[in-house]
Amino acid sequence: MNTPPPDRTTLVSQTASLLAADFDIVPATTEAILTEEQLLAMLSQRVAQLMETRMDYLLSLMYRLDVLEHHINAALLPTAEQPPHIGLAQLIIDRQKQRIFYKQQYHSKPASEDELEGLGL
Repeated sequence: MNTPPPDRTTLVSQTASLLAADFDIVPATTEAILTEEQLLAMLSQRVAQLMETRMDYLLSLMYRLDVLEHHINAALLPTAEQPPHIGLAQLIIDRQKQRIFYKQQYHSKPASEDELEGLGL
């Protein structure tokens, strides 16, 4: 079942919602529309804090969010294009956006009672 991809504003909003609880981030105002750059700035600040104080917790969160280990390792290299906290934050955002996209693309409709009866449930 293919559905059109969400618009950029919706995608950023959904991504921020997913990340808010895990990373304890909240937009400065809930009325303003959050841009991806603002989300990256907020998350990278939080990631920097976690890198200094709770690196194991940060890595555990990234594992749970299914961020690929080799991408994490690349972001932590001294030769990485971005500072580590920004690189990790970008990986987290990209992974959450990917999850939202896949959920919407492959979301199945709830089974009807007739379909459930056919399964013998």
